[in-house]
Amino acid sequence: MYYSRIVLKPMALINTNRRTQGIRRIDLAYAELATSEVVRDINRDVVLELIRTKQPVSRADLSRISGLQPSTISSIAEQLIDEKWITESAAARRPRGRRPTLFSLNPDMVIIVADIRPNQAIVAVVDLNGRFLTREILPLVSEPERGVSNLIACMKRMRSLHEDKSIEGIGLSLPGRVDPLKQQLILSPNLPWSNYDIKRAIEKAIPLHVEMDNDANACMLSELWFGRMDGIRDAVLVAIREGVGAAILANGQLVTGRAGLAGEFGHISLDPSGPQCACGRFGCWEVYASSRAAVDYYAEMHPTKARPTILELLSFAEDNDPGAVAALSRQASYVGKGLRMIITALSPEVILLTGELTTSWGRFGPLVLAEASESMLAANMPRIEVTADVELARLRGAAALVLQRHSGYNRSKPQSPNGNSIRRRKDRVATAARD
Repeated sequence: MYYSRIVLKPMALINTNRRTQGIRRIDLAYAELATSEVVRDINRDVVLELIRTKQPVSRADLSRISGLQPSTISSIAEQLIDEKWITESAAARRPRGRRPTLFSLNPDMVIIVADIRPNQAIVAVVDLNGRFLTREILPLVSEPERGVSNLIACMKRMRSLHEDKSIEGIGLSLPGRVDPLKQQLILSPNLPWSNYDIKRAIEKAIPLHVEMDNDANACMLSELWFGRMDGIRDAVLVAIREGVGAAILANGQLVTGRAGLAGEFGHISLDPSGPQCACGRFGCWEVYASSRAAVDYYAEMHPTKARPTILELLSFAEDNDPGAVAALSRQASYVGKGLRMIITALSPEVILLTGELTTSWGRFGPLVLAEASESMLAANMPRIEVTADVELARLRGAAALVLQRHSGYNRSKPQSPNGNSIRRRKDRVATAARD
């Protein structure tokens, strides 16, 4: 499996009082020596992350928290101001002494993001703090050239609305697997765009760098960047919508696997004699646990009624429609069955669930938990939680794709197989804060 490159921590961030743990195995295929340039870029990312999490923050506080010399903080701050990542302002006057300069993220640096679904895309402009400045829903067609052309037109409109902003790049969340090196959609059973070069088409029309990834990975990145994952090193995020996908965080690193295909639990067969999946196989977890499956269950019970959307089905269940409750309960049971597979294979600390079913978690969550906890190999169940707003999570995750690839360290080296730097950056900051 592919992980991020190993980077030796700069001496400024190492706790010299920590007891020696012995010899750590280093994979020399991905190890890099901490040259002065690497150390400088790591320190730059640490300072930027501290500004993001502590803003507004002074030079003195940055030096105290990070352990870096004030002169180093000043040099890095000047670089970040030149790059337009941060701005500075004076604090309120003190009774005595100079007013300290406070640093914050630049509100005028933004990212264009898109959450692409099989039938529609949500396009937005988001700033470095995750705030949305503009958002638009765009119907999509299955033909990739027309669909991407409409997407480009919408992005150009967004760009024209924010000509006073500095746009750092474009981030895309997609319902399929993306090769992290080639940045191409290679597996998308529910969106027939796999053979079309989405990135190249957008970059040709709009002179901005494009980053793209699977929607589950985008949600996980959103949790890492804007959410509640600090201190958690082993987690799985399961996205349940028209399909079922997963993102894996193992030992603090986002795992993408060969060609970005890690996490396709939705296409593991639960019953080889079951219904055919969009991937061509039979009885995949996805055909039993997806939102589409819940609608199918309802349609089987009410063949003469109009086929509802998943949101309509959830609304029926809130009105205690017996068929809707039965269909969603069946879906919840299969979600739990699939989670047993993930728990057995990966033993994560936390499992995060996203998707329409989670909006009625109070009603259907206990069914998921009961099924997931059945026949456990060990007594300890992972914590199972739901994310807040999955739509916003995918959009913020698309922004995080751009932010992580534009870190100082990533810009100074060849791209590693999965290019992940968010967790590396957070680990370094956590180390600095402890030390």
